[in-house]
Amino acid sequence: MSQWSQVQQLEIKFLEQVDQFYDDNFPMEIRHLLAQWIESQDWEAAANNEAMAMILLQNLIIQVDEQLDRVSQEKNLLLIHNLKRVRKLLQGKYHGNPMHIAVIISNCLREERRILAAASMPVQGPLEKSLQNSVVSERQRNVEHKVSAIKNSAQMTDQDVKYLEDLQEEFDFRYKTIQSLEQNDKNSALIKQEMLALQAMLNTLDYKRKEVLSKIGRVIHEIDMLMSNMLTEELLDWKRRQQIACIGGPLHGGLDQLQNCFTLLAESLFQVRRQLEKLDELLTRLTYDGDPIPVQRPQLLEKVNFLLYNLFRNSFVVERQPCMPTHPQRPMVLKTLIQFTVKLRLLIKLPELNYQIRVKATIDKNVSTVSNRRFVLCGTHVKAMNMDESANGSLSVEFRHLQPKEMKTSAGSKGNEGPHMVTEELHSISFETQVCLYGLTINLETSSLPVVMISNVSQLPNAWASIIWYNLSTNDPQNLSFFNNPPAATLSQLLEVLSWQFSSYVGRGLNSEQLNMLAEKLTGQQVSYNDYQLSWAKFCKEHLPGKSFTFWVWLEAILDLIKKHILPLWIDGYVMGFVSKEKERILLKDKTPGTFLLRFSESNLGGITFTWVDQLENGDVTFHSVEPYNKGRLSALPFADILRDYKVIMADNVPENPLKYLYPDIPKDKAFGKHYSCQPNE
Repeated sequence: MSQWSQVQQLEIKFLEQVDQFYDDNFPMEIRHLLAQWIESQDWEAAANNEAMAMILLQNLIIQVDEQLDRVSQEKNLLLIHNLKRVRKLLQGKYHGNPMHIAVIISNCLREERRILAAASMPVQGPLEKSLQNSVVSERQRNVEHKVSAIKNSAQMTDQDVKYLEDLQEEFDFRYKTIQSLEQNDKNSALIKQEMLALQAMLNTLDYKRKEVLSKIGRVIHEIDMLMSNMLTEELLDWKRRQQIACIGGPLHGGLDQLQNCFTLLAESLFQVRRQLEKLDELLTRLTYDGDPIPVQRPQLLEKVNFLLYNLFRNSFVVERQPCMPTHPQRPMVLKTLIQFTVKLRLLIKLPELNYQIRVKATIDKNVSTVSNRRFVLCGTHVKAMNMDESANGSLSVEFRHLQPKEMKTSAGSKGNEGPHMVTEELHSISFETQVCLYGLTINLETSSLPVVMISNVSQLPNAWASIIWYNLSTNDPQNLSFFNNPPAATLSQLLEVLSWQFSSYVGRGLNSEQLNMLAEKLTGQQVSYNDYQLSWAKFCKEHLPGKSFTFWVWLEAILDLIKKHILPLWIDGYVMGFVSKEKERILLKDKTPGTFLLRFSESNLGGITFTWVDQLENGDVTFHSVEPYNKGRLSALPFADILRDYKVIMADNVPENPLKYLYPDIPKDKAFGKHYSCQPNE
């Protein structure tokens, strides 16, 4: 069954996650129509190879043309229209940058695998449960409801201001008419009656002015309360969900909903501001003793401007954190002189701001880091925000050609720290801009989550461990001295994040038995997940007992092994992997002779081995294991072929394959047959 077929069978809550990452950059129609062809191409390799990416882009357009011919014969007008639009998009948007579409498709396929893996897990972990809290969903609905109510109130107040304006115009006309009369006429009884009517009208004007100011005050108060409480919490929740998604967790949505709320509030505040300006105009034409406008209007205007400043400042967010296109699963780890991308969005989407806001990117602005390493950003570091580049029309800007460059120290040489010092050093990418709108000038600043700078790709695993630990342990977006005294992590949350590494990077997460084995390896004992606190040193700095490497280095080597050499077997669920030698024997001892299982080596980095059970003539059970296969041996021969062709010398010196059933009882060829190469290798 194709991956796309599996996706279509998911529950609605998972399908909604899939829907979030298909947009006009890579429309879902193409994913659906070309499912098998798309899945058979190596998009990940093409993402780092321009020539290969160009070939795949050309072939993709050919595939679209073939589909277009087919639907043209079927006279499916809607599909014909959509396919023509997609073809135009592919030719126009990606012809000059074919690697970009390769990155997009590679990311989409990887996210599908992660969601499929999450759907197959029997229980949600504590972090994922916290992100899907029903209280949070209820608050989201309340925010949207309140924003809509505020917008309606501001529009109703517009009508009140218009009524007040009409009433004052009538008063002005009648007052000027009386003023123009001769002195004798003014003493007539009719005029005295008119003067009494004018006084009554002035009283009504005074009442209406107070009423309008009161309504404006209530709208401002409602906006203030919403921004101070629920909207701030919503934004903080979104930022926390983004942190979790960056380290492999569930995709985070909700930014479009936040944008809608921020935009409606900004429009309401500008509408109130115009109402206050209109009241000022009315004041210049008519004032009187006890007039409420000169007393209340300045305070209300000051409050509106204050709320607008805060709203704009909170609306400037990093939509997609810094990431090297060559390592899409390792955001916030940046290598010197290698390009990275980062995307920002202004959640207040007003057409008059399109192409009017220029954003400048800098690194470590106003920050003293813990080391003497200093960096500058090379490439295009000033760009204008616009609504044309994003598929959803958001007001955003994406920097695609930034490169960090390390500066020489004053001594004339680059900073020289040990490997852990470098990968525990946190830096910050900052962004600043200025909004000028309707007489307001607002300076905006925001920063990325902390990034780790590496100068050699060998530092990538430890750098990624730092990113995991930081974003697991804190929701502080800018604690650059975090690793001066890193806090311990709850074992249950750490294990959940480790499972995400497998689901996001190699398409299948870890089950409870596999996680139990990792827990024992981390702690050296059987412990309660919920209570145990694990130190940073235990995770990434201290060697495992009797080994020359840390737990994280061992685990990262396994991820690399799966990705490069046994990925299809892992995705199919045929690699038990994380099982100790003791547990392995317990599982196999009562099984049919020839039953085997696959596990990762605990003594060799990036090694996989297999053990099978046999029975002696006297009925005793015996176990046989092989030396671990590492990437060198697996590069020469696929692992499925090794299992198919493995032989040992049996009785009568006859070579025989002892591997009959994959644990618990799956015939070997049924499990691995589809992964064999064509010809057996003796």
